[in-house]
Amino acid sequence: MHSSALVGLLAFAAAATAAPQKPRVPHSPSSIDNLKSHIKNVVVLVMENRSVDNLLGGQTIPGLENPIKNGPFCNPYNVTDPSQGFHCSAAKDFDSVTDDPSHAVTGNTMEFFSQWTPDNTAIADGKLVPNNNGFIHEQINNHGLTANATVKAMLAEQVMNYYTEEQTPVLTALVQNYLTFNHWHSDLAGPTDPNRFAVVAGTSGGHGSNDATFYTYTYTQRSIFEQLGETNHTWINYWDTAGGTGPEAKNFVWTKATNNEDKIVSIDQFYTDAANGALPEFSYLNPSCCGVGTTSMHDSGLISDGEAFIKKVYESLRAGPQWEETLFVLTFDESGGFHDHVSPPLATRPDNLTYTEKAPNGEEYTYEFNRLGGRIPTLLISPWVGKGYVEQKGTNYRGEIQSYSASSLLRTLGYLWNFDPFTPRVEDSASFDHLIQNQPRKNTPKTLPTPQTF
Repeated sequence: MHSSALVGLLAFAAAATAAPQKPRVPHSPSSIDNLKSHIKNVVVLVMENRSVDNLLGGQTIPGLENPIKNGPFCNPYNVTDPSQGFHCSAAKDFDSVTDDPSHAVTGNTMEFFSQWTPDNTAIADGKLVPNNNGFIHEQINNHGLTANATVKAMLAEQVMNYYTEEQTPVLTALVQNYLTFNHWHSDLAGPTDPNRFAVVAGTSGGHGSNDATFYTYTYTQRSIFEQLGETNHTWINYWDTAGGTGPEAKNFVWTKATNNEDKIVSIDQFYTDAANGALPEFSYLNPSCCGVGTTSMHDSGLISDGEAFIKKVYESLRAGPQWEETLFVLTFDESGGFHDHVSPPLATRPDNLTYTEKAPNGEEYTYEFNRLGGRIPTLLISPWVGKGYVEQKGTNYRGEIQSYSASSLLRTLGYLWNFDPFTPRVEDSASFDHLIQNQPRKNTPKTLPTPQTF
């Protein structure tokens, strides 16, 4: 290789992982002032049930830890009998995974700890740590206990394989053009509705399953919707009326009691508002779920349909008059039972509530909400973030290094709109205010690639 070519490659690699312009200290007055001066509108889209190793496992960008660069990673078919063999992460997963991996609390616990009912005291003391070896075991327990070897191998592929850059052209373009978190976890090691609740409230209110109380104007916890509404900031919860996720604003007593139900509107209105420069300060988007034809990337749907939805949202924002002052946060609710090799860390409890369910071994397990869920794909998309930048761990307000989580969103929005943390979890979370640059980029793509079914 010629020396000039080598220099070029090294320069490209450095640019891909370079820090944002004039790196700032998170939680600092100068960082917060910079955030406030440039970001006037925040758009949050929460997709469904994917881990970093699964959805972003084939991304080659420097700084992102995943199977294509750090793997392969292997799991046994049976955690109690390794002689049954192993399957290792490999390229190309299915456009639709019809055997839904477990994302229950006890399912998550098996996937990360290789047991359904571990010793919580040992976990809290750091004496029992996740080994991330139970993903295939859990998948076979749910879908293939009596299956033949061929079916078990397919089940293993479903939870261990990863998507290539070619399979996910929209996400690939976003990763290469914006900011991706290497260590962003769901707030709890459990399923969809409690995690979606935590995104907007910093707690699941002690709930660990998708029970019937969600989306019934039942909860009294303070949410981002109430906070903004009471401080004269504008918000709208746009949702796909086909259903399946949210709308999150429908969880809270406050929304109905204060006649704010009119701020829950069809996703179609989002595209109109984006085109007209009429988006509120806070836009929260709910995709549809679940199955073929829905848009959330839930495993039973199509990855390609989810990519088409993300492309439409992005291009609507990019073409709209508010783009230059917008921060688009693309994230997921939880890791969905898909393998990830990074262990979820302990975290501050949001409250003193617990959740108990019966595990597949017949024993009861109590989750104390003192540990995060799996890593989930999360990107910051804006002219105010670095191009092709991968953020590692962050720091909380005490300067302690830690992983980001869904509560990092509320921590950062608190700085943007001057409100105190809703819960101890939010207070102790890493913020990302410092990732907003001091100058806008002029090279953001106007369009994204067209996804294809596979």
